[in-house]
Amino acid sequence: MCIAHRLRKSSTVRDALKLFAAVLLSGTMKINDDLHVLEVPMPLAGTVNIMNLSLIVDPVHGLTLVDTGLPSQADLVEETIAAEGFSSADLKQIILTHQDLDHVGALHPLKERTGAAVFAYVDEIPYIDGTIIPLKMPTPERLLQYPEMAERLKHYKPTPVDEAVTDGQILPRSAGVQAIATPGHSPGHMSLYFPATKTLITGDALTSADGVLNGPSRGATPNMELAMESVKKLAQLDVETIICYHGGLVTQDANAQLKRVAGI
Repeated sequence: MCIAHRLRKSSTVRDALKLFAAVLLSGTMKINDDLHVLEVPMPLAGTVNIMNLSLIVDPVHGLTLVDTGLPSQADLVEETIAAEGFSSADLKQIILTHQDLDHVGALHPLKERTGAAVFAYVDEIPYIDGTIIPLKMPTPERLLQYPEMAERLKHYKPTPVDEAVTDGQILPRSAGVQAIATPGHSPGHMSLYFPATKTLITGDALTSADGVLNGPSRGATPNMELAMESVKKLAQLDVETIICYHGGLVTQDANAQLKRVAGI
């Protein structure tokens, strides 16, 4: 559904303004020929942060999306892909870094519309396909506190995963990207590394702000000790560009910043 039609269908002026703001806050950024960043807004409790989804471009095999945004954001994700000059009809794969709702929220409609194969780390699959309730699923009390979150959750559906990923695996049809197990933020969290371009997609294993790299969010990371071990593992890689889902791009002395956060 196009943006103009969605604005006309908005039930209230407030809904229309929210939608318009979301569109304005969406953006894109080309990292290299293989990789683009899709900036998608994350509204919560009157504030709007940015989620940095990634789009892998394989000239032979098509597009691979890394993470999917919040429930009800499938249309916005597709529009952001289109803004980068691509079509979601060419989306062949979806890789999930982990189970959290801001990463898997729009998975179900995107998979239904495109037929894309879904990849996730083996330990994370039960939380994504509905076998086990996601660890950070909002409680009823939290949903009462944040009605917007409750409304979004109505659009969430567990979704089958097609391919189980293991540590060190080179994922197919994805420009040579390698899966790196980085548990701690969740049991089966994984990051993605492109050896050819020395680019690291961290998921939530790391965060950043204004180009400064930081560790994982303490408030959202159940096993901080394990998460920091994962950061040390990432610090063994040779990186020039780091993409954090929360915080965006880190390019200035990326290797040195990663070692600083890892404490090595």
